[in-house]
Amino acid sequence: MLLSLAALWVFAAWVTLREGVNLLWVSQLDSSVSAPSDPLLFALQRERRLSLTRLGDRAPQTRKELDKQRAETDTLHSAFREAADTTAVSWALDDEGEERLAVMLKRLGSLKELRQSIDAGRLNRAQAANAYDDVIDPIYDVYGSLATLDDKELAKDVRSLLALSRARELLTREDALLAGALAEGRLSPATQAEFAQAVGRWRITAEQAARELPDFDRAAYDKLIKGQSSVRLQTLEKQVMEHDPNSLTLPLTAEVWKATTERFLTDFNTMVLDAGDRVVDRTIPVAVNVIIRLVLAGGLGLIAVVASIILSITTARSLLAQLQKLRDAAHELSDERLPGIVERIGHGEEVDVAKEAPALDFGDDEIGQVGQAFNTVQRTAIAVAAEQAELRRSIRDILLSLARRTQGLVHRQLTVLDVMERRETDPEELKELFRLDHLAIRMRRNAENLIVLSGSSPARTWRRSVPMVDVVRGALAEVEDYTRVSLMPMGEVVLVGRAVGDVIHLLAELIENAVSFSPPYTNVQVSGQLVANGYVIEIEDRGLGMKPEDLDAANERIADPPEFRITGTARLGLYVVSQLAKRHDIQVVLKASPYGGTTVVVLLPQELVQLDPTPDPHDGGERERLPRRQPAVATATRPTTAPPRASAENVRTLPTRPTPVPAPGPAPVPAPGPAPDSRPRPQAAPAPRPEPAPAPEPEAETPAEPEQQSVTEFTPGGLPLRVPQANLAPALRDDTPTQPDFEEDDDERSPEEIRAMMGSLQSGTRRGRSQAAKMLEDQQGGDA
Repeated sequence: MLLSLAALWVFAAWVTLREGVNLLWVSQLDSSVSAPSDPLLFALQRERRLSLTRLGDRAPQTRKELDKQRAETDTLHSAFREAADTTAVSWALDDEGEERLAVMLKRLGSLKELRQSIDAGRLNRAQAANAYDDVIDPIYDVYGSLATLDDKELAKDVRSLLALSRARELLTREDALLAGALAEGRLSPATQAEFAQAVGRWRITAEQAARELPDFDRAAYDKLIKGQSSVRLQTLEKQVMEHDPNSLTLPLTAEVWKATTERFLTDFNTMVLDAGDRVVDRTIPVAVNVIIRLVLAGGLGLIAVVASIILSITTARSLLAQLQKLRDAAHELSDERLPGIVERIGHGEEVDVAKEAPALDFGDDEIGQVGQAFNTVQRTAIAVAAEQAELRRSIRDILLSLARRTQGLVHRQLTVLDVMERRETDPEELKELFRLDHLAIRMRRNAENLIVLSGSSPARTWRRSVPMVDVVRGALAEVEDYTRVSLMPMGEVVLVGRAVGDVIHLLAELIENAVSFSPPYTNVQVSGQLVANGYVIEIEDRGLGMKPEDLDAANERIADPPEFRITGTARLGLYVVSQLAKRHDIQVVLKASPYGGTTVVVLLPQELVQLDPTPDPHDGGERERLPRRQPAVATATRPTTAPPRASAENVRTLPTRPTPVPAPGPAPVPAPGPAPDSRPRPQAAPAPRPEPAPAPEPEAETPAEPEQQSVTEFTPGGLPLRVPQANLAPALRDDTPTQPDFEEDDDERSPEEIRAMMGSLQSGTRRGRSQAAKMLEDQQGGDA
């Protein structure tokens, strides 16, 4: 709006200013072009008359008069050039005016050549007259370009005066023509005819110009035409036109003609100049009017524009201040209050929206309506946030419910598989059962992933500390391709019971990721050691590695876990790791491995580890190892150097292909009866990986003295190998172990162990009876 107002003021001021500038340029042209050119015009007209007289009369007197007039003409010519050759004249004239002025100056420059031709006699009177006419005509063309006033009446009067001046020029041509003939002393018929035409031209031009003059100037012209000098001139012109061409005498003398024309030309000039003065007088009010309009349009318009600008700036500042308040309130609401409200609603809190995020109130104007629209947006956003939060809670509840159900089913499945493993005697079938057992454990981890995603914690917990090596082995038990994992010495460090389940889960996710994203012919190395800030576990693979930007993104995702959403959760493992690490303040960092893969560094804080490898037993018992499900009630070889350990729950030993142990001879089968748990205790350093071989049939072991130490086989990852028939009931075992287990007091067995042993005995008895019944039926069928 301000620009439009300013543009309108500029236009009005320019229209008014243009009229004033036009007056200024007319004044400049009048003083620099018109005023200096009038004397030059008269001088050229006199020089033309004297030149034609000189061509008719070669007397010394005519030569003297001509030279004098030429000198005067040159002086006036120089003065005109000096006045017209200025920058102001160039600015005042338009393109057409500059072109006409250039032609005029060029024709004036040809006077010297014209004079030389006249003095040399190369031109007659008619040619000389035409040459001077060509020099004088551009002056009148320049006069025509000067009549550029915006006032139409003034411009018309100026054109009429120019026409009268043109009529005077035609009269001077008539005078020069007859003066040349009189100087020669002969009036030829051609000269007489040309004279008559000249008389008609100037009188017609004068009459036409007089009709356009104002009344006062018209009366002055009529008075001049009826005056004595005009009547005398008409009389002489009539005599010349009626003169007999064949007469030897002239109709009048040169002196009479000169005196008559000079007197009339003087009167005619006086009349034209008086009319010009009156035109100038009439231009004064016009100029004053232009100045007044310029002051009004320019000054008052400028004041109005300035006042409008001030008012607009004041109003704009007021509106801007109100808009800034609205903007600040909206930013505070959208950037601080609303996200907090949405987050609290997402966490299930009850929020007083009217108190926490009050509505914006800025009146009923347009700005207030914007605030009301923002209030509507705020209410909609809070409603949508509440719906989204309820949806996320519902999804988490669904995930948690499904995960709990799946977890219960998997636990039941593991129990069934455990019973089946105890009853099975075929090594190949045991191998398949172990595979199913391993798949079930992995299914349990996936179910626990859903529990973590839902924001809860798995139900598996431990009350006592567990050795770190057993924690890592428990994580390996939940990895599919566990045989590719090499377990390095972990040191005599135990992990507190409250963190065992989550650390097993975290390590299983990281090891599974390392195994999955590395070639199948490479190994994944897991090592651990004590550091100043706790205990570090490093998982290193030999895969293709990750880009630096991907490593940074993964580390940021683990360090600052985002809110779990349905979309954008392609890498659920990292989210689970981040949640588990956040729960126990565990630091997990991914970095590039020098072998080309990726190394994961897991730093367990000091409060999660115990530096004493052999803490005092509780309640007269021994330090509890990694909890696991009840083992089979069967005797297996184990080192005699280590004291007997109590059984734990929920951690299973990974199945590997058993290595046959040769025996020198059969051994007596012991009497059926329950046997204590005899699972081998893993050694600190892994033995070489055994070559794959078919599962052997159970073989008898040589009897050994009680103090003899048994040899236990391990996988390269440090996991114990399964011993054939180790989980069979004593009645079904083909041979006796080479080394009996250390006897344990029955009073020290838990009810679960006694129940398992009795269940194993009953199942073995039922299986023996069924086998005997089957053999009897087969025998009877063969006899038949």
